[in-house]
Order: sequence, then C-alpha cells, then structure tokens
Amino acid sequence: MNADLRTELVERGIAPDCVETIVVVREVLARVGDKWTMLIVSALKDGPMRFTALHGQVTGISQRMLGHTLGALTRDGLATRTAYPEVPPRVEYELTDLGRSLASAVDHLVGWVTQHQDEIMDNRVRSDALG
Repeated sequence: MNADLRTELVERGIAPDCVETIVVVREVLARVGDKWTMLIVSALKDGPMRFTALHGQVTGISQRMLGHTLGALTRDGLATRTAYPEVPPRVEYELTDLGRSLASAVDHLVGWVTQHQDEIMDNRVRSDALG
C-alpha cells in the first residue's frame, strides 16, 4: 500500500520530502487509531505488565493480536519489551517516554468522549430515527 501511495503522490507532483511525511503520518495515525493500540497503551500507562496480565486487562483481544500489536508498538518506539533471565522466563512490556506522551493524548481523547457522550448518543438516536 505504501508503494502505491508513494507512486500516486509523486504522480500528483508532491515533493519527495512531503511524500515521506504524508506516508509516515498515515502509518502512525493508523497505528495509534487502532482500537487495540489505544487499549494496550491505556493499560500500560500505569507501569510495566507481563503479557498474560496485559492479555487479561485488554478484554476481547486474542493472544496473536496482542503479540502483533505489542511488536508494532515496540517497533515504533512506543513500548519496550524486557525479558528477564529467570525460570520460568518473565517478559514485561512498558511504555517509553514517547508511549507515555501518547497515553496522555489518549487520556485527553477519552475525556473528550466522556464529556460529549450524551450529545453523541442523542445525535445517533436522531439520525437513526430519520432512517
């Protein structure tokens, strides 16, 4: 997809440095806008957690999706993975400073939704009634 997007943007005459910025912005927004990312970041905001504890905290996520999302968060520098040389092995995930700044933004978004949820629900009811 990124290659197609890059090609389209170049064909439209967008400067190469702008093309890269657009691609990165889209990728990051896709990552942080993903429901699992938001829930995992929110769960990790209070400190490090083991995989199984995190799996229990994020209701509805499969182990496979949790592993995939944690890998993406680690790749983007939003979380760290620390493996301890113990028996049995212990692995913890923790937000980085960058991840904590995202958690702060998530908290603001959740606050906005909480503040406006009645208005949003009223609008949905009106819209649904119009069919």
